[in-house]
Amino acid sequence: MQVVVSLLRHSFLRLLIPCLLVVYSSIAQAHDIPSRVTVYTFVKPEGKQLNVLLRVPMEALGEIVFPTRGPGYLVISEADFELQDAARVYITESISFFENGVELEDKTLERVRVSLPSNRSFSSYDEAFDNIMSPPLDDDVNLFWRQGMLDMYVTYPIESAESDFSVDPKLGTLSDQTTTVMRFLPAGGGERVFNYVGNPGEVILDPRWFQAVYRFVAMGFTHILEGLDHLLFLFCLVIPLRSIRGLIPVVSSFTVAHSITLIGSAFGLSPGTLWFPPLIETLIALSIVYMAFENIVGAKLSHRWMVTFGFGLVHGFGFAFLFSDTLQFAGGHLFSSLLAFNVGVELGQLTILLLVIPLLNLLFRYVVAERVGTILLSALIAHTAWHWMMDRGSLLSQYQFQMPVLDAQFFAGLMRWGMLAIIAAAAVWGMYELFRRFGAVAPVLRSARAGEKLESR
Repeated sequence: MQVVVSLLRHSFLRLLIPCLLVVYSSIAQAHDIPSRVTVYTFVKPEGKQLNVLLRVPMEALGEIVFPTRGPGYLVISEADFELQDAARVYITESISFFENGVELEDKTLERVRVSLPSNRSFSSYDEAFDNIMSPPLDDDVNLFWRQGMLDMYVTYPIESAESDFSVDPKLGTLSDQTTTVMRFLPAGGGERVFNYVGNPGEVILDPRWFQAVYRFVAMGFTHILEGLDHLLFLFCLVIPLRSIRGLIPVVSSFTVAHSITLIGSAFGLSPGTLWFPPLIETLIALSIVYMAFENIVGAKLSHRWMVTFGFGLVHGFGFAFLFSDTLQFAGGHLFSSLLAFNVGVELGQLTILLLVIPLLNLLFRYVVAERVGTILLSALIAHTAWHWMMDRGSLLSQYQFQMPVLDAQFFAGLMRWGMLAIIAAAAVWGMYELFRRFGAVAPVLRSARAGEKLESR
């Protein structure tokens, strides 16, 4: 009897293991998320209706079982239900449109259509619309379902085509890296183009100036708080100068400097070469290392605002990289958004100073001596920034640098850089005169002398 039970158990395991493998492979295949996809969208208000055209690669619809034949060719005539189900599950239930701040909950999936990957109809709204409304492909088209493009036409009832529209597109889960290209065609004409990765949150499609200002103030504030390299640079500035009056020249010079390069970059000053961003990132890390070592060796604090100005020019280019990526959300309000972003950065810096200065004062008063604490904190920061500098420098070394062509374009760019240098020099001279006249450098000098007295003791 025991032998029979053992044989049955052996046979059961032999049958169970292959079944589990089949189930596991089917589940893994069903949840196979592509590494990257691109979604194309047109949004156009017309009369009392908001028209939305979308194109999604079908490889992102892995959990839908489409009717196939042969090695996996899509049976288009039998796939209408699955296509509409995929459009609802993956797209229309994930993307939300708003009119004057009120979500448009009523929506109608007017039509879905499968297109070949070679189809280029989404280059314009009219071509995309005509393609979606055209007859479906024939079943004799040998199209692997994962290679197809799902086009869809969705409508939303609206009050007026002149309303303010926004969208919250939660399409980032379609792949590991989902890029969305959205083109909004307002009723007054023109076009707003958005190109973003992942889920950007609610996007105002044609923002008014105050809406753009609010968004970019919040963006600048968030960026300075999330940018660890900028935080460490500010921390290095604060360690030896822990009073608001003593920090006025240093922080003011940093603010003026990064504002110059930020504004200049927004108007096309920064080079468009591939090596420029990694160069700036490397120099930002270098600025942190330098300021940290300056704290350790005890440099003259009365000259720190000049050094900070030079590094502020570099950090301004770093701010510009983020601003250029988010400029698409400014609508037609470039300059006001630029100023708002800068205001947000300054508010973030002020918040950091108000938090860090009291903490450092408490630390140096009750925990560790000022000189020892300054060396320890600066050494930790220098260690971190040194690794950043080495990593970013190794990335920079992979680019090939070539001598520029001495043509009209080169000399035009040289003139723009010359103008930037003149503006920077004028700013340095103006700040020096201002600090000297109003005695803003005096607190720095007093802080420096106080530090020297502590060292002598």
